[in-house]
Amino acid sequence: MAGHEFFEPADRKRPVADPTAAEPLAAEESRHSCDPAFKHGVVVGFDGSTSSERALAYAIGMAHRSGSGLIIVHVANRLPTTVWAGCEPPVFVDVPDHRTEVLGLELACADYLAEVPWILVERGGDICHELEEVGREYEADAIVVGSTHGIVGRIFGSVAGRLAKRAKRPVIVIP
Repeated sequence: MAGHEFFEPADRKRPVADPTAAEPLAAEESRHSCDPAFKHGVVVGFDGSTSSERALAYAIGMAHRSGSGLIIVHVANRLPTTVWAGCEPPVFVDVPDHRTEVLGLELACADYLAEVPWILVERGGDICHELEEVGREYEADAIVVGSTHGIVGRIFGSVAGRLAKRAKRPVIVIP
């Protein structure tokens, strides 16, 4: 079983629950609906890099052994743009990211994903926040990420390191 699930970026305005509604939690649940077949699954961050491919391979094995689903998350690129008029705070612009579509097609053709049910979730925003948010929505048992190598990770801190510090569920970092 394979599929794609494309969510809107996390910073878009969401409907506010009606305070006069009989069940305010119903509005909250409908906002973050997810396939129940993937509840308590394994979330893995994937961008097509070598380290994310290793993380995906580990997550497939973990999901297979536990009999759960695999939630593959690709966080789309976003560019900060400065608004010069009035010195307003930076605004983030969603850049069309066709990489998710390409990754989805590659994953759909991959034989190694036939072992487990999986979905591809696209998000936009901060990678750490979005991985943790998907983990929360799906009540994931773990989040698997690849380690960051290179100067960018050393300067800004690796995604794995930042995620391990703030996550509310186990984070597995694959070297």
